[in-house]
Amino acid sequence: MPVLRSIETKIESLFEGVFGRAFRTHVQPIELARKLVKEMDDHRSVSVSRVYVPNEYTVYLSPVDRKQFAGYEGSLVGELQEYLAEHARREQYALLSDPKVSITTDDDLAVGEFGIATRLVTPEREHGPTLPPVAQPAEPPAETPAETMVYRAAAPPPPPPPPEPPRVTFTLAFGGNPHKLGKPRVVLGRSKDADIRVPDENVSRRHAEVRLEDDGCWIVDLGSMNGTIVNGKRVDRARLEDDDRITLGSTEIVFGRTTTRS
Repeated sequence: MPVLRSIETKIESLFEGVFGRAFRTHVQPIELARKLVKEMDDHRSVSVSRVYVPNEYTVYLSPVDRKQFAGYEGSLVGELQEYLAEHARREQYALLSDPKVSITTDDDLAVGEFGIATRLVTPEREHGPTLPPVAQPAEPPAETPAETMVYRAAAPPPPPPPPEPPRVTFTLAFGGNPHKLGKPRVVLGRSKDADIRVPDENVSRRHAEVRLEDDGCWIVDLGSMNGTIVNGKRVDRARLEDDDRITLGSTEIVFGRTTTRS
């Protein structure tokens, strides 16, 4: 695993486990690490033979965001400094001293917002640069004032849409032809005006009605001459289940129920 990614993993595992899940809308440590590196890149200073970058970084947090790191701030600062140092090594940046990160509170920041100020500071003579291991330049870049950038923590992704409810299709099949029930009430009978015509002399003109109700599908006899039979039993009203056999006159009709999911 690359060194920089290894440090990212340590930052994530140190603070985004149990604690991170409790503060999903707050500033996350890995966000701080990546924005600090962005500030390092954005504030490069090119000299004759080297590219200098800031060596002091101040992170401003809202009181609520900073509170979530209580008791862990020292470890976080150490990880952030190591992250910046490794990035400087990889990009071959020149540092006048080891990167220094400090965290402070800014009451003007809202939860999820944070600011970063950078400075390029010449260290005391007795504290020469250690990262990267290059000689101290004769004329280092002049000290630069702090420049603060304000960021907002990334919003959590929207929740996934709820799954579509299953689709239920009801059919009545006889004579080798299935008839889909396309409305809440379907009349079966010999009449040409019936929703599903059953050409059987033993079937009444308006023999029975199939009704789609909240609790299922029902068949209701409409006062027919020869009655309505479901699975061999004469009924006035009966709830239908998949593969039930309905007999009207001498015609057998098979009720079907099909459930599909998107």
